[in-house]
Parts: sequence; C-alpha cells; structure tokens
Amino acid sequence: MFRRQRYSPLAALLLAAASHADTLTVAVASNFARPAHDIAEHFEAASDHSVRITTASTGKLYAQIVNGAPFDILLAADAGRPQLLEASGAAVAGTRFTYAVGALALWSRDKELAGTDCREPLTRLGSKKLAIANPLTAPYGVASRQFLEGEGLWSIAATQLVFGENISQTLHFVVSGNASLGLIARSQALDARLPEPACQWLVPQSMHEPLEQQAVLLQRAANNEAATDFMAFLRSPAGRKIIGAHGYTAPQ
Repeated sequence: MFRRQRYSPLAALLLAAASHADTLTVAVASNFARPAHDIAEHFEAASDHSVRITTASTGKLYAQIVNGAPFDILLAADAGRPQLLEASGAAVAGTRFTYAVGALALWSRDKELAGTDCREPLTRLGSKKLAIANPLTAPYGVASRQFLEGEGLWSIAATQLVFGENISQTLHFVVSGNASLGLIARSQALDARLPEPACQWLVPQSMHEPLEQQAVLLQRAANNEAATDFMAFLRSPAGRKIIGAHGYTAPQ
C-alpha cells in the first residue's frame, strides 16, 4: 500500500464528508507495473483512496479473473482480454477504454554488440540468445513474433529464443546476461535504473499490430467508488501526463 498524503484535521473532515475513502485492487500487465505504481501514488494522494496492485502477464491475469480472483480493475497489455471480459459479463459494460499504446525496443548489454544498431545482429545470432515475452500469454510477445516474422527473422531466431513468462522476466533475462538481446517494452528501455546498454533499437510501430492497452472495470467493483474514481484519474490530464512520461502514447 502506498503512503497517503497527510491532511490537517479540518481538511480530513471535509474530505471524509465529500467522499468515502475506499480500497481497490488493480490487476496490471507486467509492462505497465512502474507507471501503475506512479499513478496509484498520485491517485492516493489526491483522493485518499487506497490501491493494491498485482502484476503478471495479461494472459495470466485474465485466467485469474475468469476463475474468480478478487480484482476490481484490469489494466491489460492488449484489447482482446478486456473485450472478452466485457462480452462475458465479467466486466461492466461500457467501461472499457484504451489507456496507453505501447511499443517495442530491441535492447542488449552484450559488449560484443557495442557499436551496432542491435537490429543487424538478429540476422547472425549464432549461439547468442534472444529473449522475448511468451506469445501465448503476453501481448508484447505477440508483437515480438509479428515483428520477427514480418522481417523474415522468425525461422532464424527460433532455435535461439528464450521466452519470458511476461515482459518483466524478459527484461531480467537480457539484463542478467542470460540472453544477449531482448525485445522489451520501449518504456522499460527508458528506465534510468537500467545499466547502460551496449546497443538499442526502437522497433517501428508499423512492424507489428498496435499494442493498444485497455482498462476495464470488473463486475465486482461496479459500485466501488474508489475504482470508478481511479478509472477517471487514468483518463485525466494528470493521469495521461504520467503515462506519457513513461514512454507510452497516452490517448486523448
């Protein structure tokens, strides 16, 4: 749980009268973990609501929701799962919207690749490993496969692939050196906490289907004021500013 902003007794009394503080649980796709925590911190300070965040691949979160996991909101890394939840009645109709559009980056800290653009070494991996998110569970894995297939590289890379359960594990593989190259989220590549890369290349968004990330209010939170307020904050100028600062395109 995040630290709340402290209010004077009078301000706290006025806030309590204006809005009932509540708690919500948000299921967040792994690629959006850092911005989600940033958004939650700002939201808590502005609203006095509390936020709990659970992160995993979108596919895993979807399976947990279908099996009754107690989440109030899903921030997916795709549009497909939120659509399925809305169609099945597991999500509140009319609450689904695109909160961010993501992108891929090819990244490496392999010193042997220093001075390259990271893209050219894909054609001659040899014994080097390429990490991507699992296309069966992670939308960023789907986009990675689309890029590789579109460039005629899938058959070349297939025997050298290392699959991360989600995009966070994929990043771990390439940062730790277990893979020489990794197709990670562009937002991850912008993280100042990463070690200096030997090379990186921003994958043009035209080389894969749009990584349109959608949010949806889940049925158990239909009357949860905190959840409704959080969804509104995501679409507010303050929320869009945070999303943009983390390397995503924030829809107007």
